[in-house]
Amino acid sequence: MAAAEAAVVSSSSLEIAPAPGTAERAETAATTAATTAATAAAVAVAAAARTGCEARVVKAALATKLLSLSGVFAVHKPKGPTSAELLNRLKEKLLAEAGMPSPEWTKRKKQTLKIGHGGTLDSAARGVLVVGIGRGTKMLTSMLSGSKRYIAIGELGKATDTLDSTGKVTEEKPYDKITQEDIEGILQKFTGTIMQVPPLYSALKKDGQRLSTLMKRGEVVEAKPARPVTVYSISLQKFQPPFFTLDVECGGGFYIRSLVSDIGKELSSCANVLELTRTKQGPFTLEEHALPEDKWTIEDVAQSLEHCSSLLPAELTLKKSKPEESDEQVLSCEYMTLNETKVEDDVSKTF
Repeated sequence: MAAAEAAVVSSSSLEIAPAPGTAERAETAATTAATTAATAAAVAVAAAARTGCEARVVKAALATKLLSLSGVFAVHKPKGPTSAELLNRLKEKLLAEAGMPSPEWTKRKKQTLKIGHGGTLDSAARGVLVVGIGRGTKMLTSMLSGSKRYIAIGELGKATDTLDSTGKVTEEKPYDKITQEDIEGILQKFTGTIMQVPPLYSALKKDGQRLSTLMKRGEVVEAKPARPVTVYSISLQKFQPPFFTLDVECGGGFYIRSLVSDIGKELSSCANVLELTRTKQGPFTLEEHALPEDKWTIEDVAQSLEHCSSLLPAELTLKKSKPEESDEQVLSCEYMTLNETKVEDDVSKTF
């Protein structure tokens, strides 16, 4: 009995000793895990650095391509923004895609992107807006003298200070007796070379300032004298009083707003432009050539320049510009300088 109790006491007082080397193995495992984590972190940092470097190289290549673009293409201007505002929006999209400007700006070799538009469209109008980029900006003046085509919806019975629906109504006259035959009968008077008085709200200038700017400031502005303009063709597409739709092909310096206003007066009433769409400018058409905003990318612009070069007269076609081959330029991501927008009547250029 005593032996049994002794055995019980003895067994209850036993302590289990750790196996030899267990602590060392645990310490080694912890050290290995820490080393692995540190290595993984270093690998991740290196990968991020490589990704960042690759991204910078890609942006630099896009910047180089953007700066090498030269020629003329067309974009689709929606209603709302002015032509200058739309040009700035296009410029900003292209700059953002190329990562320009960026913190890696260097002052050693500044480059300039030239971009401009030819043929101002009213903010309330939509349609083809011709854009020149690089050396293509030098071709914009020639685009102004080319023909343009418009679809205009006029409204009889109301005259406004801007000659379109955005202005204040200045006069109202009856139109209920005007027929489709009446309108068609007077269109011949507006065909060929005619004299036209430009609108007060226009891009034309007085003392270096746009007439529209002076008018908005409330300054007294005298109308510009009538000047010769050309209408190649004009036809009535639809008449649903008080609205009438015209298809007009005209030369440079022509104002559809003045045309619609003059038609209203010729009909012993008055009229203003309700909607205006430029469907063609020179060889560029709205359906075939005008880039919508979702295609304002460097690649799409490059493809459009290539496509549109075949539309231009041989004397205006630009030879392809060779991109800079300097590794330093590509790797250092040197960017452009931008100055103020300069506007000369219908030609606007941003440098």
